[in-house]
Amino acid sequence: MRTSYAKATLAAMREEMERDAGVFLMGEDIAKQGGIFGQFKGLSEEFGAHRVRDFPISEAALISSAIGAALTGQRPVVDMHFSDFVTCAMDELTNQAAKLSYMFGGQANVPIVVRAPEGAVRSAAAQHSQSLEAWFVHTPGWRVVAPATPADARSLLKAAIRCDDPVLYLEHKALYSMKGEAVAADEHEDGVATLGRARVVRPGRDLTIVTWSKSLHTCLSAADELAGGDRPVEAEVLDLRTLAPWDRQCVLESVENTGRLLVVHEAVRTCGLGAEIVATVAEDCHGLLDAPPRRVANPDLPVPFAASLERAVIPQVADVVAAAREVAG
Repeated sequence: MRTSYAKATLAAMREEMERDAGVFLMGEDIAKQGGIFGQFKGLSEEFGAHRVRDFPISEAALISSAIGAALTGQRPVVDMHFSDFVTCAMDELTNQAAKLSYMFGGQANVPIVVRAPEGAVRSAAAQHSQSLEAWFVHTPGWRVVAPATPADARSLLKAAIRCDDPVLYLEHKALYSMKGEAVAADEHEDGVATLGRARVVRPGRDLTIVTWSKSLHTCLSAADELAGGDRPVEAEVLDLRTLAPWDRQCVLESVENTGRLLVVHEAVRTCGLGAEIVATVAEDCHGLLDAPPRRVANPDLPVPFAASLERAVIPQVADVVAAAREVAG
């Protein structure tokens, strides 16, 4: 069965709200609007205002309330409208939600899920197009999820809701309308995936490409192009799926087989997660590398409004192909 990315997350929310009365939604205009991208439509009518709660326009108050609810045994799912708006609640997210379980010696948990639409799409410009995953990967206490397909969007959201740690669940805005299989190959019988596991989406022998979220589809198109022509390159494409913790074993095993690494992401290059992956591979696979690892990423620029300039800073298929051929030699 096929479904859209948005409908897959809607199905996951409905299933988890039916399964656990402690799961509830909160956000700005979430009941009235059904989410800015329609990803929550119908839930308010189905579950009522006490479980789909409209909230004032204050991200700090929104996250603070979610933390309080989580500490008392609830499992709030918070809609942030745009991932950029996490900046309005950074104290609550990084100093409170991330650290409370540690500071209480494990006597309390903060099982909140922050659903944050990220990435560049349709000229949303610099304040509505960012990919900020590295901030939270860098903060101990957070788990970070970035599904690239409808099947993963459903199974990883269910896993995030059941997790006892705070989870940043990143949904690329350009993926909401994307259609694909509704069931992930590695999910359990109840439709839940395991956090922290990457997937080899396309096997290959010449080069490892590590990526996540919307960039997965860019890399798969690039891999198709690389496989053709007079000088074919068979790229192995890995979808991380979970960014914190990221699946080091899967990445290292692939690089040990191919001897080459390219990391592709939409976030800015400097101090992005790609830098951590490259550093880990350089430390653990140094003697096995046949070429220096490379990154393809945003060249440290705000995302422009103009569509042509937006494309220029976000990795495109041609960018991935060129970098892959350079690494492959």
